[in-house]
This record gives sequence, structure tokens and C-alpha cells, in this order.
Amino acid sequence: MYESRQRRPLTRGQFVGRMLGHFLGALALMVFSLLLGMAGYTHLERLPALDAFLNSAMLLGGMGPLHHPQTPGGKLFAGCYALYAGLVFIVIAGVILAPVVHRVLHKLHWEEGT
Repeated sequence: MYESRQRRPLTRGQFVGRMLGHFLGALALMVFSLLLGMAGYTHLERLPALDAFLNSAMLLGGMGPLHHPQTPGGKLFAGCYALYAGLVFIVIAGVILAPVVHRVLHKLHWEEGT
């Protein structure tokens, strides 16, 4: 996916394109996760769409839920979604930071003579 150390580092424009692609991938994962959380809270806890959005967004942002589930299904969903949201938070950070870390390491280890 990324260039090897024998290849010249990407130009600034190519790097911006790579960052944009990673950002769009992270955004797609975030939107999917937000819609998944909203569907669960709306269906299992009968929350209005705006409250379901707020609860899902708070969990995805690492803040925690605002609404405490009342039904057994809602409690099970909230627990599973909280675990999922924590992992998504870490994955999104990795997806966005990966090109930056690769670029720094590539510039440090690039073998110009080959």
C-alpha cells in the first residue's frame, strides 16, 4: 500500500491525496458507526432520533452515554456498542495517523542512492 524505502517519498500533493483518502475512509467508518448506534438506540430503547444521535456520538467520541438504558436488550446493546465505539475510536486515530507516521519514518530511512 505504501512505498518502500527504495522509492522516493511522495510529493506534497500526493501526500495530501493520501491523507484525504485516509480521512474519507475514517469518515465513512464514523458515519457507519454513528448510524449503527442510532439504529440500536432507536429500536431497542425507543429513543427519538436526536437523542439516539447524541448518545451514539458521545460514545464514539469517548465521552460516554447520556441516556441510561432501561430495557434488557437496550442494556446489552449499550454495552456492546460502548466496546465497539472504543475500538472504532482507536482504529480511526490509527487510520488518520498512519500516513503521517509512515512519511516521517520514510524520510528518516529513505536510501537516496538506490
